[in-house]
Formats: sequence, C-alpha cells, structure tokens
Amino acid sequence: MLWLLNLTNIQKQLQGFSKYCPFGREYYKTPMIMYLCPRQLLAQHMDKHSFNKLLHDYCAAHTTPPDPVLQALERETHLKTLAPQMLSGHLQGQLLQLLSSLLQPKSILEIGTFTGYAAICLARGLAPGGRLHTIEPNRELEHLIRKYIALAGLEAAIQLHIGRAEEMIPVLDISFDLVFIDAGKQQNAFFYDLIFDKVRPGGLILIDNVLWGGKIVNERAHDVDTQLIRTFNDKIHADERVENIMLPIRDGLLIARKH
Repeated sequence: MLWLLNLTNIQKQLQGFSKYCPFGREYYKTPMIMYLCPRQLLAQHMDKHSFNKLLHDYCAAHTTPPDPVLQALERETHLKTLAPQMLSGHLQGQLLQLLSSLLQPKSILEIGTFTGYAAICLARGLAPGGRLHTIEPNRELEHLIRKYIALAGLEAAIQLHIGRAEEMIPVLDISFDLVFIDAGKQQNAFFYDLIFDKVRPGGLILIDNVLWGGKIVNERAHDVDTQLIRTFNDKIHADERVENIMLPIRDGLLIARKH
C-alpha cells in the first residue's frame, strides 16, 4: 500500500498523484528513498473500518496515555457492563480533560455518568475548590462509579447524584461553567434547553454521540434516534446564542460556547 519511488522520479509521480489526492499527501523519508502514501489511495486498499481504526490507533499512540486508574476503570467497565462502548475512552477522555484544564471551571454538570470515566477526566481540570455534579439514573453502577472516584482521589471534587436528571437539574441552583450531555440521545434537545440558562456566558456545552455511528450521514437511515440527532444537530447549528464546532472524535462530539 506504500508507493516506493526513486528520488529521480519523485516529481513526475507527484504530478500524477495530485489529481487523485485532493486532501494532501504524506511523505516518509530515508536518506535515499521517499515513501509516498496518498490518503485516498491508501483508503482504497482497505475497508472503511480498517482504515478508520488505523487512523484512530495512530492518534491514540500520539496522545497522552491514560493513567493506571483510568486504565483499570476501562478494563473493569468491559468486564462488568453490558455496553462498555458507552465509555468515553482514551482519546475523548483526554480531550475532555484538556478542555476542562483550559477553561479551569469552578462548576461542571455531567448528565449521564455511566462508570465515571468522563467525570474523572473533567474533574481533573477543575479550578481549585471546584466541583463536578454528575447524574446517573442506573443505581447498579453506583458502586463502580464511587470506587474509581475514590481511587482517583476526587471524592471532594465529584458529587454523584443517582436518579433522573430531568428531576434533579431544576433544583440545582448553580451556574455552570461547563456541561457535558451524554444521556439518552432522544433527550439531547430537552436537556440542552433545560440547562441552557444555567450555563454562564462563555461557558461550554458538550454533547456526545452526535454522529451516531455514521448513520447521521446515511440518507437511508430513518430510525427515530438518527432523525432526532439530525434535528438536534441542526438546532444547535442554527442557535445564534452559541458558537459551535463538531468534531469527528469517537462517535462525534459537539462543542458549543455560549455567547
């Protein structure tokens, strides 16, 4: 899948490849040899899943690795839950931690804790004395969540609420610097509207799974979840109260900053 070119023939080959590779080329140099790997040509020799995994693994290899607590949490999540793919994981977790560290929030709200991976990452970026409120409806996960919050040394920084977020959020009299919505995808719009006035100007709203396994761009996908996520994504993009960016990381992360 790599094209081996002699240096004397490079220019000619590059001109030939340019029309096939509009997204750019990557070069790997040795003292006398250059390897040219046009991304489109590489993708043609691999199925979509393998190509995406190759890119993901490369990004992961060049991202600060998770510490032993997060590694253990990910391992136990895969062993003890029915849907471990709900875990934020290495790449997204590191992004969440970086965003939080840059913002230095005093208060964070997370809707949908699962086993606590994202909560730990976000809480590590809190300002001194800051607090993260995380809401999880599944009581069976409480022991696992609390176990790893303690192992991460974040018991004073993370307050776990077990119950229905739609009932708990209205009674939280707090102005949040950052909100992470990672609950039932049919409720994205509901939770966005519910928390919006609780987010301070300049605060961030993060929404997970906005690409829905790629179904979002599949014109033949008309199931309820996909259609609701499409509608929600359009809603945020048209909301003049925020500026937004959608990132193709993991299953899609939408980041909105409130004006």
